[in-house]
Amino acid sequence: MKEGPGILYIVSTPIGNLEDITIRAIKVLSEVDIVACEDTRHTLKLLNHLNIKKPLISYHDNNRTMRTGQLIEKLLAGNSIALVSDAGTPLISDPGEELVSAAAENGIKITVIPGCTASVAALVLSGLSTGRFAFEGFLPQRRSERIRYLENIKYEERTLIFYEGPHRLKAMLNDVLEVFGDRKCAVVRELTKIHEEVVRGSLSQILSHFESNEPRGEFVIVVEGSKNKAPSEEKQNLAELSVEEHVNYYIKQGQSRMQAMKSAARDRGMSKREIYDILNTDK
Repeated sequence: MKEGPGILYIVSTPIGNLEDITIRAIKVLSEVDIVACEDTRHTLKLLNHLNIKKPLISYHDNNRTMRTGQLIEKLLAGNSIALVSDAGTPLISDPGEELVSAAAENGIKITVIPGCTASVAALVLSGLSTGRFAFEGFLPQRRSERIRYLENIKYEERTLIFYEGPHRLKAMLNDVLEVFGDRKCAVVRELTKIHEEVVRGSLSQILSHFESNEPRGEFVIVVEGSKNKAPSEEKQNLAELSVEEHVNYYIKQGQSRMQAMKSAARDRGMSKREIYDILNTDK
């Protein structure tokens, strides 16, 4: 019978190249009683590569509520558990938050084995400012919610980091361009792998690149922070401007005339066609 609770280890694993595993991570994975992981098949490949044999328990978005209680019971019984994700650091856009929170509430010792994180790796490759940055993860899937979210962070001055899959990349880039204007950006894929790729340029240039080159793989998108301060009364009183002044306001923020017309139409609850007709009538 083991005395006292076990330890919960939060273990970072490679994001592509298996040689990026740390010596300490190998030691912990070799010594724990159980490995909790997103996909047992994926983690089994890593453990086989390291010649490690351990019991695996799945812990993912669909079972995390049930599994959290089960894993806490095992920890309280004296078992040490390594929590890993499919790639990178657990809890960063991956499951684990509920387990760590529950372990803390139960007085269980928690420690981290640091290592790879795709967001930071992409940031240092981007060529953009690394002094201050904000990790935003995956944007909402629904376009209306995504646009609203981007509007809320469009004046963030820190470098912004997003994750996105191949099927929504172009739509996501288009929405960022529409809301933010044509800022500098870097899109990174296949990090640490043989076909690692970094596409740098303006948002419009990168969007054009992926119109010609179908996105494949998982992406990290790094976007330059805003150079404009959030307007206060001017922003709040946009509806009081003429349509032309409203459109020119967004052009000054870095948007193209077409994007500015879309933004003004959205603010006023009008169609872009109505904005276009008003602008041509006024001339």
